Amino acid sequence: METFELTDGVVLLRAPGPADVDRIDALCQDPAIQEWTTVPSPYTREDAASFVSGFVGDGWARGSSLNWAVRDAADDVLVGMVGLGMEGAGSAEIGYWLAPEARGRGLMSRSVDLVLDAAFGRLELVRVFWRAFVGNAPSRAVAERAGFRVEGELRLGGVQRGVRRDEWVGSLLATDPRPRRVDARPAAGASGNGG
Repeated sequence: METFELTDGVVLLRAPGPADVDRIDALCQDPAIQEWTTVPSPYTREDAASFVSGFVGDGWARGSSLNWAVRDAADDVLVGMVGLGMEGAGSAEIGYWLAPEARGRGLMSRSVDLVLDAAFGRLELVRVFWRAFVGNAPSRAVAERAGFRVEGELRLGGVQRGVRRDEWVGSLLATDPRPRRVDARPAAGASGNGG
């Protein structure tokens, strides 16, 4: 599958490339990203390079994993990642993380909305599911704002670096209402939520 970009004028989603390796390495040092995701810990520049040159490139080529760097459209700075892990039969898992300085501005909510538009439109998916380790309230807030129905908690359902952890799970169907839609640009003085 060919990569494609998504934007609403505030965020720009583009597949990360070699120029993003150092930024991804720096952001993945954040304790919250390491606590709530499955990125390697400790995280090295080699991990970032392998992610970009292997996982991202191979995923797009096969159509099995579509990952976008989340960028602030105003300055093109990478502030996070969002992706779809394709399951087949019209279903995919969404995952995301955001830089500390970008949190609380609504950037991830905007990014998730764009990815869901593509998932249910261009990619013709019928279901997107979300999961997060129990306690990751910011991830859950983004998912709920996007319309995901949190369906429960799986006891020791997730694995992070060889350790089982409880996780929340939720899903959104193409036919479900999506209660939160962000405008292309915030009104003067407005601030975003989540992320």
